[in-house]
Order: sequence, then structure tokens, then C-alpha cells
Amino acid sequence: MPASVGRYVEAGLQGAANTKRGYAADLRSFEDYCQHQELSYLPAEVTTVAGYASQLADRGKKYATIRRHVAAIAKLHQLAGLPSPTSHEALGVVLDGVARVHGKRQRQAPAFSVAELKQAIRALDLTTPTGLRDRALLLLGFAGAFRRSELVALNVEDVELTRLALVIHLRRSKTNQYGEEEDKAVFYAPSADYCPVRAVQDWLAVLDRPAGPLFTRMSRGTSRRPAQPGTARLSDQSVNDLVQRHLGSVYTAHSLRASFVTVAVEAGQSNKAIKNQTKQKTDAMIERYARLDDVKRFNAAQYLGL
Repeated sequence: MPASVGRYVEAGLQGAANTKRGYAADLRSFEDYCQHQELSYLPAEVTTVAGYASQLADRGKKYATIRRHVAAIAKLHQLAGLPSPTSHEALGVVLDGVARVHGKRQRQAPAFSVAELKQAIRALDLTTPTGLRDRALLLLGFAGAFRRSELVALNVEDVELTRLALVIHLRRSKTNQYGEEEDKAVFYAPSADYCPVRAVQDWLAVLDRPAGPLFTRMSRGTSRRPAQPGTARLSDQSVNDLVQRHLGSVYTAHSLRASFVTVAVEAGQSNKAIKNQTKQKTDAMIERYARLDDVKRFNAAQYLGL
């Protein structure tokens, strides 16, 4: 295969940055297993993959994690131009058994309420650059239904203020791997204290530059001068830490997105309107993201007229 073709094939199989990193770690784990068991890593036999999946299950790995490991092995064989052992019916039987024994319910990031978000915003010290950054990130992340990977990838030049809304130009995302033009609109809120548009404007005023990362790490502050924005982009983990610091350890960065969907569904918004912001492709994904499993709050039995 010519080098140029190989480069494009590899790029086509990588997917999003988080997926790429996850696959790399999974494949290192699989290679270690094969070396320890003195089994062929590439190509791998279906019995080898089945044994590896069973070992992961015995170690307490979640069903979704095991499926990701298997997907990484499939990608490895696809890239090498070899038949994948993961498509064998026997492996499907093993995975079904894992699901039955250990269950396959995936832990989902919980959704916070608007009241909880407002309480977190009120607790911020908005006299400091750090407080202004955190307010902008929390409000924009929620109102824009952003993934944390999208938030940390944003640049100042991706933000456009229009008369009606703040328009965010996404260059690439998990569902937009090819760099097609994709926008999110964030609107003014009645209260300036909780307005994502004004919050971003205030943070941009602190940054005071026309380009570069929108959300950055902060320099070390002193007793005389608070921490100032640096040039290094925030990491995915930093966003997760920030959400947990201000909203509580039960939440994660993904709660920003899950909360948007949940609140929008509760408000009676259509799936089409929600997908315009989340950029999800199917109605099934809306159902998956909406955290409406509280049987006391969301239940048709309340409206039977008895």
C-alpha cells in the first residue's frame, strides 16, 4: 500500500481523539494479555478474543468497556487488512453471556437542575479571572450542550456575536469528523447573572486577544495579584474537575450535555430543536441522554384523572 494511501486509511479509522486514545490503551492491554498467554496478537484467533473478554469480565470491567476493547481489536485487524475474529458468532455468544451475568447497564452522568447551576454560579468569585472563566465555561457548556472535548477545542475566533445570539462555529466534533461547517447558537438570558452570552463576553474581555484557545489554564496567583489566563488550553480532565468542584462530585463534564437535553425535554422542546443544538443524529440518542428515569417525577400515572 502506498504511504499516502496508508496515511488516509489510518486517519479514517482513528475517529475522535478520545476514541483514539481509548483504543490505543485497549490494544496495549490486549497485547500484554496475548504475550502473557503466549498467543498470537495479530492475527488473533476468536478463542483468544473470547478468553480476553472473559478475563476482563472476571476482573469486574463494565460491559460497555469490554465492548470497546473488542471494537479496538476489530479496528486493529481492519487496519492490517486481516479478517476480524470479532465478527465470529462464537464471540457474540460469549459477550451475551457476559451481559447476562454482569448486566450491561451503563453508568450515565447525572443531570443537574437549572437551580443547582444557578447556585454554583452565585458561589463563584466574579472579581477574579478564574471566576469569570469558570462561569463562562459552565454556562456555555450547558446552554450549548457541549461535549468537554468541544469546549477545550474552542478558539476565540470560533465565537461570533450577532444581534440575536452568540454563534459558536465548531470546526470538528465527535459526530463531525470531517470538518464540515457546524454551528451552535447560544442566546441571551433575562438575568445578566446567568446569561451565557454576557458571561462569554466578560471572559473574552479578560483574555483581550483576537485568537487562540478560548478556555485556558490559569497562571499561579499571588496574594497581590490573582491568577491570570495563560496560553495553554484546558484539558478534558480539567473541565471534569471544574464541573465537580462547582456542582459536586456526583456530576461530570458530561452532565453539562445531559442536563441540557433533560431540561429541554422537560420544557417540551421537540427532538428536532434539541438535535439542532446537540448535533445528535437520531431521536434514540435524545432518549438515551434525557435523564428522565425518576419514577416519581416523570410518570404518566400522575395524569390518569383518578
